[in-house]
Amino acid sequence: FEMGTDAYQIPELLKSEKRYFPEAEASWFENETPRHKIRLDAFYMDIYEISNVQYKEFIEKTGFHTPLYWNTSNFVPNHPVVGVSWHDAMAYAKWAGKRLPTEAEWEYAARGGLVGKRYPWGDEISHDNANYSGTVGKDKWSQCAPVGSFEANGYGLYDIAGNVYEWCADWYDEGYYSSSPAKNPLGPSSGSSRVLRGGDWAGNTSGLRVAFRKLLRSE
Repeated sequence: FEMGTDAYQIPELLKSEKRYFPEAEASWFENETPRHKIRLDAFYMDIYEISNVQYKEFIEKTGFHTPLYWNTSNFVPNHPVVGVSWHDAMAYAKWAGKRLPTEAEWEYAARGGLVGKRYPWGDEISHDNANYSGTVGKDKWSQCAPVGSFEANGYGLYDIAGNVYEWCADWYDEGYYSSSPAKNPLGPSSGSSRVLRGGDWAGNTSGLRVAFRKLLRSE
């Protein structure tokens, strides 16, 4: 599949971003370039985001610390767990007998078999597609939505865009695409931040694009 964004698309993306952030610059999108061909071995991915009830079982069976914002009085079983660091996500995945996806695997899965589209379902977006900033149409939640509240993409994956950001296994490097291996890229060998993908309930539509890359320190 083709991963990333072509440089010629940046002016259009910048124009859209300036509706939310007048100070936006073209450099904000350069970490998505160049678009490049990637080949991946087969892999599995969970259909849904990890829910509070799933994470609660992990905590109870392992004694692992509770995540940031964990509040049992407001516990909603079918909401996605939030406040989970990269290390927390890695620990949960290991306990569940799984692993975090690489950034390339995540983007391949998010595209759902579509080629060259902006979002997991196509080039247009509305609040009927995903949970992001605002409450309109099917998107009636002021924060997180229950997992699986919107239609799945072409690979049967729910909430791959919006609701909560999703951790990838990779270290983040804004220029990695220029030297990425063509098969099964694992990301840089070291770094200070990890990759987040998919956007969240508080963000704008730019963060929900399949090519969008966000970094966050892994602590």
